[in-house]
Amino acid sequence: MNASLSAPGLRPVSPSSAHPFIGRILEHPTSTARGGVPGILLVQGKPGALPPGFRAYLLEEASSDVGVSDAYVLPPGFHPLAEGDVVRVEPSNRRLSVLYRRASPSNSLLVTERCDNYCLMCSQPPRKQDDSWLLDELLELIPLISPETRELGITGGEPGLLGEGLLRLVDRLKTHLPETAVHLLSNGRRFSREDFAQGLGRLRHPDLMVGVPLYSDLPEEHDHVVQARGAYDETLRGILNLKRAGVRVELRVVIHALTSERLPELARFIARNLLFVDHVALMGLELMGFAKTNLPKLWVDPLDYQEPLRASVRILDRAGVSTSLYNHPLCVLPADLHAFARKSISDWKNVYFRECEGCSLREACGGFFASSALKRSRGIAAVPP
Repeated sequence: MNASLSAPGLRPVSPSSAHPFIGRILEHPTSTARGGVPGILLVQGKPGALPPGFRAYLLEEASSDVGVSDAYVLPPGFHPLAEGDVVRVEPSNRRLSVLYRRASPSNSLLVTERCDNYCLMCSQPPRKQDDSWLLDELLELIPLISPETRELGITGGEPGLLGEGLLRLVDRLKTHLPETAVHLLSNGRRFSREDFAQGLGRLRHPDLMVGVPLYSDLPEEHDHVVQARGAYDETLRGILNLKRAGVRVELRVVIHALTSERLPELARFIARNLLFVDHVALMGLELMGFAKTNLPKLWVDPLDYQEPLRASVRILDRAGVSTSLYNHPLCVLPADLHAFARKSISDWKNVYFRECEGCSLREACGGFFASSALKRSRGIAAVPP
């Protein structure tokens, strides 16, 4: 769930609940609940008499006499809802939030906003607050998600701070969504406790990957980027423990002015010492949160790190390490790196600029973060046929 899918302005038109609740969107009055959970009926156009038996009703247009409780008029201009989406309704502050979109390939479960790192480029800065209710809501949400969902992300903050709660969450995903791949983003530090890593491994989730950031081959440089003394050692121990426990691990490297120069050295370190990892993602910078605040010290034009990036990819590829480039439009990459580029930006953040019109590579290109308008590479240009 994200800010673009959450909006105030929900207007009750009948007696409403006192507490927040979640439910699955149904579009047809003849729809029935699945798994014993009443759905939320989405009423398009002018509503007539509404059928009983639904948890709530979301109306596109107001009506003075609906004959049911928990009927609400949607906020104007709100993102379209569809069958199978899951939403949170908060009657007290008149807010509607989309927790899951069935048609989207980019659904993530936010488990906490707390974190034990304080990364200089964090796109979602941590908050010190008790948000343990998020886990309870997610445990309620998971059975409502379509079992046909290809992949879900688990993100934070730092999910490892949930401890046993994280293991409960992964176990519930395994039970209710056994065909859904799970990509867990973690700084890895909590998995430096071998018992915690072994606990995750014992769950034997059939398709779990833990994405762990590693920003340098030098401890002091990694610790500076994440603003946490000793984080490098804990992160490496976490990676080793996860692999010993049979959990797949992806290394994630966000490229900016503090990490770009030593990319080849980091690639050699990985090739020599962490050859057992399952994937390496070299990632462009998202200009949100702390990255926006620290932009003067972090910004580097992708054109200016093409050579260290090319060298890093060659080192990893020759070592047999599966390697991808995330968040890089094709026009700022050397042609020989295009094969490594992936469409990685979540659909609700993804944009293309005016310069992209007529580009022969647009269909293959992953485009840009919407926040890229703050600072743009001088290399952005349509590639002619």
